[in-house]
Amino acid sequence: QVQLVESGGGSVQDGGSLVLSCSASGSIYALYGIDCLGWFRQAPGKERERVATIYTGSSRTAYADSVEGRFTISRDGTKNTWLLHTNSLKPEDTGMYYCAAGQPCFECPGYCSDQPSSYNYWGQGTQVTVSL
Repeated sequence: QVQLVESGGGSVQDGGSLVLSCSASGSIYALYGIDCLGWFRQAPGKERERVATIYTGSSRTAYADSVEGRFTISRDGTKNTWLLHTNSLKPEDTGMYYCAAGQPCFECPGYCSDQPSSYNYWGQGTQVTVSL
């Protein structure tokens, strides 16, 4: 079993930056088979959407078009931790941000899925609010 905990959320002004962190704990054996680490977000009344993912085997990353060039996902090779660096935040970035871990995209080997259903483990979420 794996537990994920996010931190780093908060309220910032338009154009600001935040660093979100996800820490995983649990049996190291449960980590076998986990190929993808990611960040998702959800705004009220909207579906949960992929923000960024990283494939553990190759460190290949993928981003939502809306955050490309502004957000960066990274992981610590010695710790069960991954980060989401955000900058140039916009009001439309507001939402609950969740970290997740799970399986890759089965239709595109070597890449991580952008679908929430592919992820087995989820954090409780950390709120990000961007105001004008």
